[in-house]
Amino acid sequence: MHIAIEGCCHGELDKIYASLKAIEKKDNIKIELLIICGDFQSIRNMGDLDVMAVPDKHRKLGNFHEYYSGVKKAPILTLFVGGNHEASNYLWELYHGGWVCPNIYFLGFAGVVNFRGLRIAGLTGIYNTQHYELGFYETQPFNSNDCRSIYHVRKYNIFRMAQIKEPIDVFVSHDWPRGIARHGDTKRLLAYKKFLADEVVLVLPAKSNDGAELQVHKNILGSYPSEFLLGRLRPSYWFAAHLHVKFAALV
Repeated sequence: MHIAIEGCCHGELDKIYASLKAIEKKDNIKIELLIICGDFQSIRNMGDLDVMAVPDKHRKLGNFHEYYSGVKKAPILTLFVGGNHEASNYLWELYHGGWVCPNIYFLGFAGVVNFRGLRIAGLTGIYNTQHYELGFYETQPFNSNDCRSIYHVRKYNIFRMAQIKEPIDVFVSHDWPRGIARHGDTKRLLAYKKFLADEVVLVLPAKSNDGAELQVHKNILGSYPSEFLLGRLRPSYWFAAHLHVKFAALV
């Protein structure tokens, strides 16, 4: 069974499916499932676009509406979780998961599905300490604050996921579990994404005996709740996106 993993989608379904078609042709394989790790942007119309939390320069309709209206059909069964740039008003209607259009399934704000014996869990949103302990207080129509707070992970959903007893094969989230940067090629990551250094390494003004700058490895990059679920559920694989960089880690 061949499964494709996509990071952020940003409404570019046509490009993603075209790339997978080229891979299938090149490698003579059939991809049976596509998993997208957030920022899917299931925008049906201009009303959805208005409530998507995103800088104006990145505000665009994308091509999901063509799949929603039936003009096109996803050629590969597609699963996704939400990120921090979504049509959250639509996803809120499918809180526990559901089909956003034919052949494309939203895993919900926290959920598990079974695909041919493979147990796939998903968590929508990103971690924010301000809203983590709160319930979902937002009501539609979302105002400018609601359309941002609605995608913040809540403790309630982490508690729900923590009750899972059966093994999880694949876990999908948008932001990374906290601490993951320390389990891969951290130096290469920071060379490519220099702005992450403040969240991973702290350089102290003092120097060691050999004259080298003292460094303290910080642990604030990523999501604490996802770190907790990673340790509790111990899935075989965990895929996340958000930072727009390829990074492999062995935990």
